[in-house]
Amino acid sequence: MSERILERAHRVFEIELEALQAVDRQLGAEFVSLVERSKAALTRGGKLVLTGVGKSGYIGKKIAATLSSIGSTAVFMHPVEALHGDLGIMRKDDLLVAISYSGETDELLRMIPPAKRLGVELVSICGSADCRLGRLSDLVVPMKVEREACPFNLAPTSTTTALLALGDAWAMVMLQERGFTKEDYGRFHPGGAIGRMVTMQVKDIMRAGDRFALVAPDTLVREALCRMGHARCGAAIVVDAENHLLGIFTDGDFRRAAEKDINVLTRPMAEVMTVDPVAVECEALAVEVVRVVEKYKISDVIVVDKDRKVAGLIDVQDLPGLKLM
Repeated sequence: MSERILERAHRVFEIELEALQAVDRQLGAEFVSLVERSKAALTRGGKLVLTGVGKSGYIGKKIAATLSSIGSTAVFMHPVEALHGDLGIMRKDDLLVAISYSGETDELLRMIPPAKRLGVELVSICGSADCRLGRLSDLVVPMKVEREACPFNLAPTSTTTALLALGDAWAMVMLQERGFTKEDYGRFHPGGAIGRMVTMQVKDIMRAGDRFALVAPDTLVREALCRMGHARCGAAIVVDAENHLLGIFTDGDFRRAAEKDINVLTRPMAEVMTVDPVAVECEALAVEVVRVVEKYKISDVIVVDKDRKVAGLIDVQDLPGLKLM
């Protein structure tokens, strides 16, 4: 029984992958025109209005949400509600994008004539341009799929998967075409970890003042450990007289050194520190700290200014509290 179940599941993946590849091959001048018309609508102060019924409608809502999240203002308008007042959200500068694989959905088609009377352009995404919706449209973006993953070839499966991917392609191309940046993304996601990582700078999250330990090269290990304990941090940063970074000595370094030499407490930092440690600049984005921690497998990240003078320290234990990990 288990083999039969897995075989059927694998078959669904196979069919849907075939659908994705088919729509990928169909990308051409119509998709380019969709992007250009979308850019033009947004440039003139309009928005992208997506509409659809049933499963296409659900995918349309997701595409609209993705577009809005990357700075391409988009909304979803349900065709039935549109006939009962929601057409009021549309302006002539908008671009209306209707989604229907068959292009024959009555609820959607009834909304198109009054929408077009408002003067908006209509783009449709359909399985074929040769349908009623296609004939009413200024542009048809084709996404023909050979079959659904449903054994009856009825339940929308391959078509909705392909539509979702097509919508993602549209959104990601729009992101790049309109010069949308990580910083822009963060401004639209201020409440999430992604937003914090791409808007907060290293200087906003580092330990400063007496919350980290600075020592000179001639400072003895035992004194450095005391300063680390006072600052409640796991490392001492070694600097010269002008505060330039020289090295770092961590509690892990101490344990390893003590295993080899019990007299390590009386040795100066210059003899036991790690020279030229990893550091990030104050003005870098907070996401850079996460990248450094993951790449070098370290627990303490030194923060420096543009002259490589030490400005602070980031302890990896602080990151979960800041919701950056």
